Amino acid sequence: MHGFWAVFWLALILKIPIVALLYLVWYAIRNPPVPEMDQDGGGGSRFDPHHPRINPPHSPRRGPHAEPPPGAPDRVRVTHRGPRVPS
Repeated sequence: MHGFWAVFWLALILKIPIVALLYLVWYAIRNPPVPEMDQDGGGGSRFDPHHPRINPPHSPRRGPHAEPPPGAPDRVRVTHRGPRVPS
């Protein structure tokens, strides 16, 4: 009876997500969306070409007129290692 449940699982239960995916794809392509026409005739861009674009913020200044970058952290080294103790 143990082999029956394995075959049942592989043959039927694992096919449910595949059938659901096929139904979802069929539903999506059954009625393709109709593009709507804009009131202004649908030509051109929806953005104003004369409007200035927003620039991202600049990185902090480095050089003679700004504070120097932060220094690197101190290095940590082990000079002497103790004996290994099995845990």
